[in-house]
Amino acid sequence: MKPIHYIIILILAFFVFSSPLNAGGIASFIDDYINIKYQQSFDSYIFVSIKRQKLFYIKNGNVEKVFLISTAKKGIGQEIHSQQTPEGLHVIKHMIGQNLPKNAIFKERVFNGEIAEIYTDKTDINEDFVTSRIMWLEGQEEGINKGGNVDSYKRYIYIHGTPEEGLIGKPASHGCVRMKNKEVIELFDLVQVNTPVLILNY
Repeated sequence: MKPIHYIIILILAFFVFSSPLNAGGIASFIDDYINIKYQQSFDSYIFVSIKRQKLFYIKNGNVEKVFLISTAKKGIGQEIHSQQTPEGLHVIKHMIGQNLPKNAIFKERVFNGEIAEIYTDKTDINEDFVTSRIMWLEGQEEGINKGGNVDSYKRYIYIHGTPEEGLIGKPASHGCVRMKNKEVIELFDLVQVNTPVLILNY
């Protein structure tokens, strides 16, 4: 990307994110970001704001849904085994869990027949359970989140449900994007394979 593009993005970010959060501003900022950096536009996509611990579902330039989330406890990073959340443009490569019961527990992306106990307090359990639905992400930026030791798909980076609902809203995951179970099902029903997912620390 040309240096002038970085300047434009920084200016956009300053005006949108230094002011109180508003849905129209978020949608406009992300549309501009994608158009400038990736030279393409999308009818609908997901924006994950690591800084705000929120996920925005944007359609036709409007924020349709906003959900609290949890990204990685260990912060932002692309490398395998880092347990960090990767930045950049992704797409949903696979969607797993259609019609499974709420709070269903996955073992290697297969429902193991068990239903998770949900914790709405600050309980941090030992197991990193994946529950209800999985949206498995594939990076789209070679050398950043695709290929080599920075491949989001091979790292098994998902958007998924969690039993630790009381921790939603602050960094708590092992790299994935966690959501409350009811809300991950709601999002799952809105999107499809190849829906873009942009993850940024904004």
